[in-house]
Amino acid sequence: MSTTPIAVPTLWGVTYRAVVVHTLTYLLVGALAFALFDYPALFAEPGLRELFRQTDDPMVMAGPLFQPLRGALFGLVFYLLRESFFTHERGWVTMWIMLVVVGILSTFGPALGSIEGLIYTRVPARFQLGWGMLEVLSQSLLLSVGVWYWVRHAEQRRLTVALSVLFVIGLLLPTLGLLLS
Repeated sequence: MSTTPIAVPTLWGVTYRAVVVHTLTYLLVGALAFALFDYPALFAEPGLRELFRQTDDPMVMAGPLFQPLRGALFGLVFYLLRESFFTHERGWVTMWIMLVVVGILSTFGPALGSIEGLIYTRVPARFQLGWGMLEVLSQSLLLSVGVWYWVRHAEQRRLTVALSVLFVIGLLLPTLGLLLS
């Protein structure tokens, strides 16, 4: 695997980028999945309605407001593994594989879509490996590519400003929705 010299990423730089990219990809992929996969109907089905809040629940609307915390946790791990991720031309692939293996398929608890979830929950495999799996795989892929690219091109001020503005807007919209509901 070839390596490319880049500016040494800082903990703050990697974490900030992970917070922003995770939140934006969460919003984008989540909105697309909500529209394409009819989550209101899916989450109302027997077997899922007992597990998931319905899509009109205020906590679901507040979900994006918790994503910066998750992004910061990702950023910390990405920083610790920065040599494997950001110095290689295909470091985003390594990052994505790590997210899929550790964060999706091999969780320590029985999360839906994980090996443990398939073994220990009664949720049918069609729910666990269906549209939701496509959603988390695509979001984790976009997160990997986005953070990898932005860290490697940290000097691009327009990219930083554009993503930062979108991040603020992405958090303001659910905040306003909650305040007005």
